Order: sequence, then C-alpha cells, then structure tokens
Amino acid sequence: MRFIQHLLAVATLSLMAATAGASPTAPVNGTDYRTLEKAQQTDSGKKVEVTEFFWYSCSHCNAFEPSLEAWVKKNADKIVFKRVPVVFRDSFIPQQKLYYTIETLGLVDTMHARIFRAIHVERQTLDTEKQILDFIAKQPGVDIKKFTETYNSFGIQTKVSRAAQLQAAYKVDGVPMVAVDGRYVTSPSIIGAALGNRPESVLHEATLQVMDHLIAKSAK
Repeated sequence: MRFIQHLLAVATLSLMAATAGASPTAPVNGTDYRTLEKAQQTDSGKKVEVTEFFWYSCSHCNAFEPSLEAWVKKNADKIVFKRVPVVFRDSFIPQQKLYYTIETLGLVDTMHARIFRAIHVERQTLDTEKQILDFIAKQPGVDIKKFTETYNSFGIQTKVSRAAQLQAAYKVDGVPMVAVDGRYVTSPSIIGAALGNRPESVLHEATLQVMDHLIAKSAK
C-alpha cells in the first residue's frame, strides 16, 4: 500500500513539474517558445518588431485574430507589428497577393477582418485570382481597376518572394505563428504541445502571455 502511495506521489510531483515547465507566466525556451539559431534583422528602431505568419483560409488564424488585434492595440507604444502571409504550396499565392495588395493600397483596417469573415463565416471560397477579384469588386470603397493592377504588379510579386524567404528564415511550420524581435517564435500550437488538450481560447491567452514575456525580454 505504501509502495502504491509512493508511486502516486511521484506521479503527482512529475505532473506538477511538467505543468510548471509549461507555464506561460514563466515561459521556458524550447517549451513555450523557440529561439532561432540565426537571429533575423529587424528595422523597428527602438520598438520591438512582432511579426505574425498567417493564412486567410486557416481556421486557427481566424480564431486567433480578434485576440491578437486587441493585443497589438494594447502594445502599440512598444511594438512595430507586421504580417506575413505564408505559402506552404503554390495554391496559397493568390491569398498572399490579396493581403499584400490591401496592404499596399492602405485597406488592411477595412478589409483584413472582412476577408476572414467572408471565408470562415460566409463560407466564400477565395482561393483563385478570379474568386478574389469577384469578391473585391463587390466591396464598397475599393477601386477594382486599381486593385487588379496592383494585385498583378511586379511590386506585389516581389513581396510574395520576400514572404517565402522570411517563412524559411523563421522556420515556419504552421500558422498562426508569431515572431518577436527577429529571435523568438511562439504560437498556440507550440503552447498546446506544452499545456496539453486545452480550449483554443486558453491557448490564445497563454500565447499572448508568452509574447508579453518576449517583448519584455527583448526590450532589455
């Protein structure tokens, strides 16, 4: 009986240690976030650069977006926030061009959330250039001619090529993923591997806590 009690005590202590090692309030390198072997150059001045890697058709990116947007607004005085649309296969490129076009035309504030809503709430398919341009043509306040010209411009293609380079440099293996100061990456999936089976909202909150820690760490 004592032997069994001893085993239970050891198991409980092991579980507590594992949980402590995966606490977003005291993040652990290699558990709650990863440090890149080669730091990437940033150009955010005295503020800390934060970059989200995402894909419009990713349901997890859509779920994370409201919490992330609120976090970005709260930390606007500390960070420079950027987004990079990923390309895991060539079929992602039309949506990459979609994001970079609305960014170039200054439409992110009005269109970014609208695109997520169209895909994940209204169940519209925006996977091809034709589908995207048909969707944009129906959006108030958007010049479809100017949008189309920008979408197919050399400047957008250059940004798409740069996105692929950044994705490789940051070793992005899933989205959403967030890079901090060109040195650290974290994500709900990284946090989930440490915390176990938790609701997505819990993983989002934990990810933001880890990001707070990395911001403070980078600012020192």
